[in-house]
Amino acid sequence: MIKISNVSKTYHADKVPINALKDVSISIEEGEFVAIMGPSGSGKSTLLHVLGFLDRPDSGSYKIFDTEVSRLEDNQLASLRNNLAGFVFQQFHLLRRASALENIELPLIYAGKQNIKEKALKNLEEVGLANRENHRSNELSGGEQQRVAIARALVNDPLIIFADEPTGNLDTKSEEEIMKILARLNEEGKTVVMVTHEREVAEKAKRIITMRDGKIQSDVYKDKTNFKVNSETIKFSITEVIEQKHSSFGRMEFLQHFHQSFQAIFHNRVRSFLSILGILFGVGAVIAMMALGEGAKISMQQRLKSLGSNLLSIHGGSSRFRGASTGSGSVARFTFDDIELIKGLNPYVKNVSGSSRGSAQVVFANENWSTTVEGVGYDYGKMRSTIPNIGRWFTVEEITKRDKVAILGITVVNKLFGSQNPIGKEIKLNRINFRVIGIAPEKGSGGWRDQDDVVYIPLTTAMYRVMGQNYLGQIYVEVADVALMDQAKEAIKSLIMKRHRLYNDEDSFGIHDMSEIQEMLTSTTQTMSILLGCIAAISLLVGGIGIMNIMLVSVTERTREIGLRKAIGATKKDIMSQFLIESVAMTFSGGIIGILLGIGAAFLMASVFGWATKVSFFSIILSTTFSIAVGIGFGLWPAKKAAQLNPIEALRFE
Repeated sequence: MIKISNVSKTYHADKVPINALKDVSISIEEGEFVAIMGPSGSGKSTLLHVLGFLDRPDSGSYKIFDTEVSRLEDNQLASLRNNLAGFVFQQFHLLRRASALENIELPLIYAGKQNIKEKALKNLEEVGLANRENHRSNELSGGEQQRVAIARALVNDPLIIFADEPTGNLDTKSEEEIMKILARLNEEGKTVVMVTHEREVAEKAKRIITMRDGKIQSDVYKDKTNFKVNSETIKFSITEVIEQKHSSFGRMEFLQHFHQSFQAIFHNRVRSFLSILGILFGVGAVIAMMALGEGAKISMQQRLKSLGSNLLSIHGGSSRFRGASTGSGSVARFTFDDIELIKGLNPYVKNVSGSSRGSAQVVFANENWSTTVEGVGYDYGKMRSTIPNIGRWFTVEEITKRDKVAILGITVVNKLFGSQNPIGKEIKLNRINFRVIGIAPEKGSGGWRDQDDVVYIPLTTAMYRVMGQNYLGQIYVEVADVALMDQAKEAIKSLIMKRHRLYNDEDSFGIHDMSEIQEMLTSTTQTMSILLGCIAAISLLVGGIGIMNIMLVSVTERTREIGLRKAIGATKKDIMSQFLIESVAMTFSGGIIGILLGIGAAFLMASVFGWATKVSFFSIILSTTFSIAVGIGFGLWPAKKAAQLNPIEALRFE
């Protein structure tokens, strides 16, 4: 069954070579009960580890049913440990946070088997601990812990039981119980290989191998009874075990890793919570900052509506005499004829409106306020998004007849009327009575100027009744398509220069593209949003570093646990998946709480400071995804470090 030839193994402690095994050769047949004895440092435990696929020899051959084991890959060795061998350790090596039943289930999980609870319960009953299934290891006596370890070793029905000092930490009564169990298993056909330093324990085996200084000193058979085992069936099953590919991300494995990850998190509550805080505040900051940026963007978009879309602003220039400016509009003064001619510039122009602006004292009852008065044309309302939500816009007839009607900005309404409804009320503009017909939509501040501190009146009324002008202060042109902006500007420039007989347009008049201002403001808002997002992302990265630090500490603390998992068949992928799940679980939990914190912070900023905020679904998805990515990214190194641990070195870790 087992044949090792000229096997040697050397360890290096502080650069000093220690020859644990020296050209050891041994054969073990099916059904044997072998005890390996020797003083400390004789190499007996090293031999057991090599036999049990936990360690590789430096040289020599190890065959099991003519299959060379020493050349197998790590995952193939893990499959052999899981399906062919069962381990019983002197230190028991039970998971502290798991119940007796959960400890027994581990090999079944790594084997990818179904109905694991029923199988684990059956094995627990066979060792007489059916009533202790939900007890943790610290709630069991030494003998009970060892029986749980034996039940775990048997749960996958292995061919060989490897026992390393199985009675070393037990009292006499428990020792007898454990040896009876091992003897019964041998009688049932199991091959048992046991390491012990006690002669009376070794005497219960059928064969005693004595070692000293890494060599076999004696090999004595007490009973050469052979059990009949179908070697061909075993060979076939071994080949299947070596070649099988088992996914460590199956449903059962994932649920088990998930369960144990949360056990580890809750076992170290304070430390885990402090780690989660970094992700929590990072995600909260991302949500809050993106909400602030999105709110600013929406607020900016609302303000941009007041500028209008595809809009050109034409204003008169100023002439200079002996280096002194003679005033704006002193060269090109626009009239209603200019408006009509610009309207005819097809297909470039969609709408045109004149404008005339000045200041006035507005009075209602015993309230008065100094404000801006702007005379506007009929199309101005649509072009500049100024059509009232309360009340109405001017009619063409009112503009033609120079009617004394007014539309008030919200600031003027608040100053003059407070909570009263101004619609239909009479106000005085420079001692002229006007009837209020509407309230302009709120536009907010534009730089230093309050865009709601204004009174709109018909353009003709402003020019001829209020300001005493016969020319326009400004012309707004809405271009049919943004792609026609440049052509429209050239066409308007040519028209004005020809009509007003201008030879130098630099100081005579100016045409401003309002879309350029929109682009500038939009770009500024986007830059601010990106900046805020980057600042928040930095806090997430800092939180990720904290998670990585905690996971590295966790790997160190749980080194023996990792060694145990590998000893019972866990592959590198199994170990990596568990630690990655644990890392992602912490970051995801922190992310969910952080989302709630971020939404609360955004609401608080809007309520207390009056800032515009909007929590977008995209920011929630982004933060959640990023927190998971942080968990995977910063958990990968600790998980890889855990997966690469040598099972023997891990089990010996103090």
